[in-house]
Amino acid sequence: MTLLETIKTPADLRALPVERLDEVAADIRAAIIDQVGRTGGHLAPNLGVVELTIALHYVFDFAHDRLLFDVGHQCYPHKLLTGRLPLLDKLRTREGMAGFPEPLESEYDLFRVGHAGTGISTAVGMARGDTLTGEAFHPNANPDGRRVVTLVGDASIVNGVAMEGLNNAGTLKRQMLVILNDNGMSISKPQGAVSQYFDRVRVSHTYSDFKKGAKELLQRVPGGGVLKEAYHRAGEMTKALITEDSWFSKFGLVCAGPIDGHHIPTLIEFFAEARDMDRPIVLHVKTVKGKGLDVAEQDATRFHSPKAFAVERDEMLGCRIEMSSGGRSFTAAFGDALTAMMERDEKVVCATAAMPDGTGTTAALERFPDRAFDTGICESHAMDMLAGMAKCGLKPFFAVYSTFLQRAFDQAFQEVALQGLPVRLCLDRAGLVGGDGAVHHGFCDVSLLRTLPEAVITAAIDEPSLLAALEFMNGWDEGLSAVRYPRDSVSERFTADCPAFELGKARLLTPEFTDLDANAPDAAVLAFGTPAIHAAAAADALASEYRVSVYDARFAKPVDEDLIRDLVSRGIPVLTIEDHSVVGGFGSAVLEACSAMGLDASGVRVLGIPDGWVLQDSRADQLAETGLDAAGIARALRHLVGASAKGTRPAAAPHQEPKPTTERVEASSPSKEI
Repeated sequence: MTLLETIKTPADLRALPVERLDEVAADIRAAIIDQVGRTGGHLAPNLGVVELTIALHYVFDFAHDRLLFDVGHQCYPHKLLTGRLPLLDKLRTREGMAGFPEPLESEYDLFRVGHAGTGISTAVGMARGDTLTGEAFHPNANPDGRRVVTLVGDASIVNGVAMEGLNNAGTLKRQMLVILNDNGMSISKPQGAVSQYFDRVRVSHTYSDFKKGAKELLQRVPGGGVLKEAYHRAGEMTKALITEDSWFSKFGLVCAGPIDGHHIPTLIEFFAEARDMDRPIVLHVKTVKGKGLDVAEQDATRFHSPKAFAVERDEMLGCRIEMSSGGRSFTAAFGDALTAMMERDEKVVCATAAMPDGTGTTAALERFPDRAFDTGICESHAMDMLAGMAKCGLKPFFAVYSTFLQRAFDQAFQEVALQGLPVRLCLDRAGLVGGDGAVHHGFCDVSLLRTLPEAVITAAIDEPSLLAALEFMNGWDEGLSAVRYPRDSVSERFTADCPAFELGKARLLTPEFTDLDANAPDAAVLAFGTPAIHAAAAADALASEYRVSVYDARFAKPVDEDLIRDLVSRGIPVLTIEDHSVVGGFGSAVLEACSAMGLDASGVRVLGIPDGWVLQDSRADQLAETGLDAAGIARALRHLVGASAKGTRPAAAPHQEPKPTTERVEASSPSKEI
């Protein structure tokens, strides 16, 4: 039995002597490397915070105190120390451990969090909340009160919300510890002036420098009176580590460090002092992303969130990585298409927000450094920047995950759509995303963007249609446009012929039913995006029972009103399908079109992601769970056609509903209520 296996709660960790904590760290790394190697998951960011997490749980009691994560994918060590080792072998599945903080697993997790920049603000909120309820720690008035800690990492400190949080943290008059896990990386190389500042700090300071001049510094920096008082209250290590002319001091915050985030005794000593401070402190911790696995340290971007992999070591050939691979991905197809478009058209520019590998823009950034930009974790800035470039007559493309588009919706509204500017949104990870679960599903981009007047929203079903959509968008200068595509491999079913996109026109995928008068189908499917592939498979499976025409809808705004009028007026049952919420999505657009045209929509059935949270699992299992795989679509079609034959309004087709999110494998819970 490993030492880690004996730790059921952090209390077991605190019972160990400090000398044995490195052994715990080794066990945690081994467990994470083994599991992620078998199933995939977030590897490098978790390997980098092992010692830091151990020290935090050794000093603080997070069954009582508050621990908030910013960038939730660095939570694996925290989970293994809070009783969830038995869930690790089913990582990122419904039955196992989620890849992000998940309150349904354990009361040690306070928020579901997968978007960067939020941790400081939620920590300020809990600090204020505990103060108002009389539960806040105070060294004299309430020494048993709750302390607040937030762990910030992977360059999320540059996010605008993080800045807002820091601005308000400086006004607190109570304990709060902000830990900046500075690994010199975001998901890829960090961008911007702030990251350059931290680079300078890492190379220009040594630990012996910090104490020198600290008292003089406190006299001259903004907020110096507060900092001076905090300095006198601090222990010797905190005094020694106060940073001269810190960027954080401009917010009225005490800043200490940088210190070695892999030296457990130093971390414990500092945390023991900072725990009893009555002022907010920022601790700058230097860590190595991927620590403990040499290939991850050398290529932290590749091993940020790898698929399953094996490391083979050979004395002659050195280290070789075998990483599992599927077919060609939509991301790769987009990246190649974007680069080719930029070669042909010098007006095309692109941006990503800290996701060059994830969005397929790495090649464009390398080949066109003057026309391709990585803004860091700053989606709002990226959208506004591209609006400015569009105003100058350029053709901007924003490659962004659907879930992160939400962070820039206000800019899409105010600076893009309202101005009528042609910014082109390329929405990767649209729909159900698999193991990352609810924090990353792209389930509301259509419903958001459909509210914007004159916006155009498309979807790709395969690589040829993605290329055709991008060509359409490149020539569309009337305003905001978007194309969505999933985290999946491209299908090769309909690659023979792909006509160009025509605004608001669908494409028939089953030409045997072109003459609706002489050979009317029993039902028609209007599929938005890749569900068209599953719909075609369902139609094939039902061929001996029903004739089903399948359309690639192509547009959610504007929808193909001529086609909808033709089908509905002929009494042909219609099933709309989308890898998007049923609330406000493509199906809603079809029903709204029916209403506007005065059509009876009783024969229209909407199939999409139900109005509930879909937890982590494989994408295939999530599609089956929500009835969006071929089998689920076939069930829906049988129900639709059967109801139509009886002359009744089709009810909701029976399919496997999402499991209630309260059904979880139980892990150890803290002894105190949070």
